[in-house]
Parts: sequence; structure tokens; C-alpha cells
Amino acid sequence: MIRLEGAGKTYRKGGEPVLDRVDLTVGEGEFVCLLGGSGSGKSTLLHLIAGLEEPTTGTVSVEPGPPPALMFQDHALFPWLTAAGNIELPLRLRGLDPSGHRAEALRLLGLVQLADRADTPIHELSGGQRQRVALARALAQNSRLLLMDEPFGALDAITRDDLHEVFADVWRHQKLTVVFVTHDVREALRLGTRIVLLSTRPGRIAHQWRAGETDENEVTARLREEVHARA
Repeated sequence: MIRLEGAGKTYRKGGEPVLDRVDLTVGEGEFVCLLGGSGSGKSTLLHLIAGLEEPTTGTVSVEPGPPPALMFQDHALFPWLTAAGNIELPLRLRGLDPSGHRAEALRLLGLVQLADRADTPIHELSGGQRQRVALARALAQNSRLLLMDEPFGALDAITRDDLHEVFADVWRHQKLTVVFVTHDVREALRLGTRIVLLSTRPGRIAHQWRAGETDENEVTARLREEVHARA
């Protein structure tokens, strides 16, 4: 579904690249976690896949279809609208029959276990509930590809664990392909079918693991090596 060949990104002429010679393929249905320290280019790599930025070198290709759905740490919901109201916006942009908006919004809120808060204004929801609404809104875009940039990073540990379970269920049942940026080793191991470790500036693929091939100690040790290599 996604292929990067020799992809690099430099923001200033003559400056140090943020990403350098990245070769990466993501197959349909994979859940790939991009792991790395600050400055490793994780978010930049996600932006290249999303088409928000163009590579300076190499190529980035995404299988034709609906544009990728995006989800960030900042939920960017409209606080004056209800949970259902926020989800109905992308349904309207898709040109769906307005008579079906409410039912579809409720269905999507049900997927994230929040149907009972459909009529609650966003400003009355907790942080974890807002991220559930943001996930439901991303699903409303009807894309098979979901790109996520540390979406649970601002949440407390218990809320984050709850959302991991909810999101893992959604990924399996919706048959999504996910690229998920994180700096949290435990989160990457819990969610990903593959973990891709980026070196610290310039970002290159330093190592990859398939689910079940490694443990938290090994991944943490490799991450520290990459971070300290530029310290």
C-alpha cells in the first residue's frame, strides 16, 4: 500500500537532511509503528506518506484510493459541536445523503465505545473521550489508510491503555492499514505488527522487528543507542 524508495527530506539548501535514503514498504492491513528519539524524522516521514510534504530525494508512492485519514496528538475537534456533530462534518464532505448522517455517526461512535455521549459537547468530554471522537472522525473519512502522530501521547497511562484496546479492536474489524508514530516503546510493542526504528538525524531505518520477535528491553536498548549516538 505504501512504498518509499530512497526518500529524503531537507528543509534548507545545504542543510543537514531530516530524513536520508529511507526505503520502506507497508503492506495492506499492517500496523507499522515508527519509533525514534526527538529529531529522528518520524513526523516528517508521516507527512511524506500523507502527501503534506514532498520528498527532496527519492520517491513516495501510496496505492490509489481515498486520501489517508490523519489523527494527531491535538484532537482538533470543534469544541462547540457535539461528539456526533464533529463526526458528521466529514460525512457531509463525502457527499453522503444527509438523512443518513446521524445513523452513521452513531455507528462510528459505537465502534469507539462512545455512542452514549453522542449529544455531549466536546468541551464536556475527558481527554480520552475526545481522542475516541477524533478516531471516529478519522474513520468517517472512509479511508483504508490511517496515519497517526502520537495520538495518545498526552493521555495518562490508564486512559492510554484503554484506548490501545479500543483502537486495536477497530484496526482488526475495519481492516485498516496503520502507520503510527510514537516514542513509547511499550506502546509500539503493544500495538504494532512491525516496529521500525529510526536513527537520530538524519533519520534512517536503523532496525525493524516483527511482532513477537523482540521484547521491551531489546528495543529500549537499541533506541538508547540511536539517541546517544547524536548526543
